Amino acid sequence: MSEQVCRECHRIIMGQTCPICGSSNLSSDWSGMVIIIDPERSEIAKKMDVKVADKYALKVR
Repeated sequence: MSEQVCRECHRIIMGQTCPICGSSNLSSDWSGMVIIIDPERSEIAKKMDVKVADKYALKVR
């Protein structure tokens, strides 16, 4: 099973449903990846509105 990205929160996941937002609206067409380690202090996490440390896609089609 390949990695997919939630179209709602851009989290990279392996399942069929996003554990963060609960969406099943997924895409396998994405590019760029950012790994958020400390969302409280990360400027990128603030711009992406990320609250949970994980891997996120930058662009989802």
